[in-house]
Amino acid sequence: MSKSSSTDLKPSISTSYFLDCNSVTQIIHFKDGIKRTFSGILPDSIKQGQYTKMSTIDGRMLIINDSNVLCIEVFPEEGE
Repeated sequence: MSKSSSTDLKPSISTSYFLDCNSVTQIIHFKDGIKRTFSGILPDSIKQGQYTKMSTIDGRMLIINDSNVLCIEVFPEEGE
């Protein structure tokens, strides 16, 4: 049985701009045309894999199945 590995966000993006923010807003575009906006995401908490996991400033954890996502828009929160 092999050990499961989780990919950290830091080496998977080309810029560290959003990692310097306290929190970000993400608009996730799903394959079926639905868009969902999530605010207050902590960039340091994002862990990528088949299911991307992230935490918010109010303590929620989001788990997104990557195979259903077309793209993700990321914006720094106001006051950053």
